[in-house]
Amino acid sequence: MEPGNGTQISEFLLLGLSQTLELQPLIFGLFFSMYLITVFGNLLIILAVRSDSHLHTPMYFFLSNLSFVDICFTSTTIPKMLVNIQTQRKIITYEGCITQMYFYILFAVLDNFILTVMAYDRFVAICDPLHYLIIMNPWLCGLLILVSWIMSALNSLLESLMVLGLPFCSHLEVPQFFCELNQMIQLACSDTFLNNMIMYFSAGLLGGVPLAGILYSYSRIISSICAIPSAQGKYKAFSTCASHLSVVFLFYGTSLGVYLSSAATHNAHSTATASVMYTVVTPMLNPFIYSLKNKDIKRALERFLVR
Repeated sequence: MEPGNGTQISEFLLLGLSQTLELQPLIFGLFFSMYLITVFGNLLIILAVRSDSHLHTPMYFFLSNLSFVDICFTSTTIPKMLVNIQTQRKIITYEGCITQMYFYILFAVLDNFILTVMAYDRFVAICDPLHYLIIMNPWLCGLLILVSWIMSALNSLLESLMVLGLPFCSHLEVPQFFCELNQMIQLACSDTFLNNMIMYFSAGLLGGVPLAGILYSYSRIISSICAIPSAQGKYKAFSTCASHLSVVFLFYGTSLGVYLSSAATHNAHSTATASVMYTVVTPMLNPFIYSLKNKDIKRALERFLVR
């Protein structure tokens, strides 16, 4: 990579959430606590599902995969941020930045795909319950997760390779606490039209199509629930997908909020602060949503913790 001044790019400067020294201990303590809650909360969900034979069903298989991806998603950004605050060095190497960006995109897209697969699972369970176990067999469940991983990895590889081909100028400050794709493209000192086209096309395709699938699944689910004659039957059917629906609203709501706010304000600090919502807060809240709204998970966690 040859920047404008003819020197080799070796590192970037991550500006973080705040440059005020007095706030650094508070930010460190807050994010360290949130990271621990995220990791242990999602790890408990995985262990509870694995330890309870009653939860060896497609729905909880996908949930444990979501929890694993949430741990990985948060781990791509927060540990580096905590190290930078602790050492008071905001530097990330060029290789480290590209690697972080690759895994960040990978797990963000994978999160999106798994939420879509979970919506399809609820659609089959409620709209075609008699054939649920036949349709959602172990082979299909494994295939859906495998395809999600492959598509996410290929998309992330394409985006990262496109950034690798960009020359960077002398201004190498990233106004984020991690190497975010859009910010990296903006730092380039060459024409980034193709990069922007691929970025927005990928976001529209890999974000819009799964979202459309989720909306279609829930439109059919709502129609099926409305057709159930008893109020108790309606409540039981809806309770099986209430947790997933809450997580979908949280994930898409925070993601859309970040990009809409950045497009409206063009303020890098506001965008960095908003990014915290879907990179840290959403993965942290997912275990709470499932443990509070799902009786099976709650019972499994109680059995696991009292062993």
